Amino acid sequence: MLRKNLAENYSPLYFLAALGAGGLAISFFMYPYFMIKGRTTPMPTFETIWPLLTGDNPLLAGLLALDLAAIAALAFLHFRLLAWNFRELGEFRRSAARDNFDPARGELSLMAIPLTLAMTVNVCFVLGALFVPGLWSIVEWLFPGAMLAFLAIGIHALRILLAYFGNTLTKGGVDFASNNSLAPMIAIFTLAMIAVGLAAPAAMSQVLGVQVISMLLSLFFFSAAVLLAVIKLVIGFRNMFEHGINVQASPSLWIIIPIVTLLGIAWIRLSLGMTRGFELNEARSSLFVFAAVLLSVQILFGLIGWTVMRRLGYFTDYVWGRQGNAGTFSLICPGVALFVFGFFFLSFGLVHSGLVEHLSPLYFIILLPFSAIQIVTLYVMFRLQRSILTLA
Repeated sequence: MLRKNLAENYSPLYFLAALGAGGLAISFFMYPYFMIKGRTTPMPTFETIWPLLTGDNPLLAGLLALDLAAIAALAFLHFRLLAWNFRELGEFRRSAARDNFDPARGELSLMAIPLTLAMTVNVCFVLGALFVPGLWSIVEWLFPGAMLAFLAIGIHALRILLAYFGNTLTKGGVDFASNNSLAPMIAIFTLAMIAVGLAAPAAMSQVLGVQVISMLLSLFFFSAAVLLAVIKLVIGFRNMFEHGINVQASPSLWIIIPIVTLLGIAWIRLSLGMTRGFELNEARSSLFVFAAVLLSVQILFGLIGWTVMRRLGYFTDYVWGRQGNAGTFSLICPGVALFVFGFFFLSFGLVHSGLVEHLSPLYFIILLPFSAIQIVTLYVMFRLQRSILTLA
């Protein structure tokens, strides 16, 4: 049973628990998304998977059924944790501690709310495609609704961000010694999540007007995320080099991994939209180089974060120990992101360029370490939920 009535002990960062569950649901969607051959739709649908579930290949049907069960279970957990967070957020807003989480005072943890809501839209879209028969036949009517949902979430995120910048840039007084981490990059994480959601119709819609609006909206949040990421990386690393990193915020070193994943997928979707909508030539070698560079950046930051957190004893104290808090759930996002982008690297970087054959032995060998990361991330998420959110 989940803990209740946290009041002043609640933090908006608890939304990261729901975010992690939703991200893991999406991660299991990657298997049918990239492995099912010969489909006529940009993503697998009920009509795609039903013949496989009822076909004459029991091994394939069993694996697919297991994958769908994982998606459904993790999606249910996402919505359960989302409801729990909104209930606890209501109690929190009635407590005196709410003023400590005002973005006008330099606190950006509220960005976890639009970040998680953007993931909710993605989860709903995946559930609808996989489990609702005939939904794809009206998908062109759904794309504008999805864009409006992401845009509303984006406006909410911008209001939080503008309150932060409005106060910080007019009053100054930022204490760089106590802001010695990349934790404020949760704002960039949110902008990137909205950008990738808005980019989906650009890659999937057959209506040129929808593609263009999708690209324009996505490019706005994409550009904002890239610009602010450069600024925060420079300032954040300067503070960390001078003062060392805040132990509790040390997982923020890994936040660049999901940001790179989201921006990379957004760019791939925008590229596909330009290729299909404007009939531009797509260079397969450029996708290979692009995906390889982004994966290299993720691995680099993964190694840096692992080294720092291990030396600080973060895993011992916060993951396997009893000091875990709301911010510890941020460890789930990098694992999900690395797995998801591993699939994109394999499919768009290697298979699409002709370097690896789809579903060949080499294909599965390359996929294996990414799947291992997914399973470890799933285990860590359940452990953190049990140790932090449930009653002893």
